[in-house]
Amino acid sequence: MTSSAPAVRARRRTATLAVVLCAGLTAALAACGGEDPDKGTNGVGKLTAPEIEKKAQTAVDSADAVRLAGTLVSKGGTYRIDMRLKDRGGAGSVTSKNSSFTLLRVGDELYLKADAGFWSHADEGRTDTGEDGAAAADKLEDKYVKVPQDDPTYKQLSGFTDKKVLLDGMLTLHGELSKGDRDEIRGKRTIRIMGGEGAGGALDVSLDGKPYPLRFARGGGGGVITLADWGKDFALEPPPEDETVDYGRQLPRTSPTA
Repeated sequence: MTSSAPAVRARRRTATLAVVLCAGLTAALAACGGEDPDKGTNGVGKLTAPEIEKKAQTAVDSADAVRLAGTLVSKGGTYRIDMRLKDRGGAGSVTSKNSSFTLLRVGDELYLKADAGFWSHADEGRTDTGEDGAAAADKLEDKYVKVPQDDPTYKQLSGFTDKKVLLDGMLTLHGELSKGDRDEIRGKRTIRIMGGEGAGGALDVSLDGKPYPLRFARGGGGGVITLADWGKDFALEPPPEDETVDYGRQLPRTSPTA
């Protein structure tokens, strides 16, 4: 028994249509499932975690300036920082549970500005100027106080304005490195690398442009810092003389980071 010509042609058209539909579906699935996540990126997402860390460090070393903002948690308490930093100094604010103050360092000159509440924590004994803490608070409130380099406060606070010190301390991952999830931070795609599966810290590195670190989560709940304005210069000048107080050889003893 033979099929009629119209029936044969119909079966052929059906088979051809099925092939076309299957081919189209296969192409669509391949396009969705096989899309390259690194297309249009700087390519560091394809690297191993140690290689990404090295690329990020190279980018950090090449940057003249950066802005750090976020929270640091230590045995001394929790601090909120917002600092703009470059090689010759930095400017910004530090806030703790008991105090808030502004820091400005230009070269070796460090200036501290705080309200009377900050200075009221001064030692109740008399300072080298003969003033007690209350008198010092009245004199220093909302003024830029030049911090003597041999004062203990200088060493304690200047680290907040030192780009190398802060970056070296914040961007160090501990433990075996591994790659984590991809994300987006302020419109930039990122890849995460972790130390000790996150217990030793996590660093989100930009996949767009230079592989700058854009966010750092310290291990053990030690705070989260965002990093921005890489390489963006900013003005860094001493404060006006009429807003500055040169207190003397030693400031009233305070606990600015308590």
